[in-house]
Amino acid sequence: MSFNFLTSGLPLQDLVFGASIYFPPLFKAVIVGFFIWLILHHLLREWMYSGEIWHPTLMDLSLFSLSVSAALVILVVW
Repeated sequence: MSFNFLTSGLPLQDLVFGASIYFPPLFKAVIVGFFIWLILHHLLREWMYSGEIWHPTLMDLSLFSLSVSAALVILVVW
């Protein structure tokens, strides 16, 4: 039995060839959301760590998840 890997016309040929450079949409949303989080974290960190927030780490984590969600919405709309 012989396999010919250079045959054209395979339905997923471009995807298999470009798999090393293909980024899933969720990965893109995490990267964009990370940059949104960096900006928001820089703007809100004094308020979050001033003692007014009960648990600043949870607030930071929820801010990151909201940033990733907002980035996914931005990528879908764009």
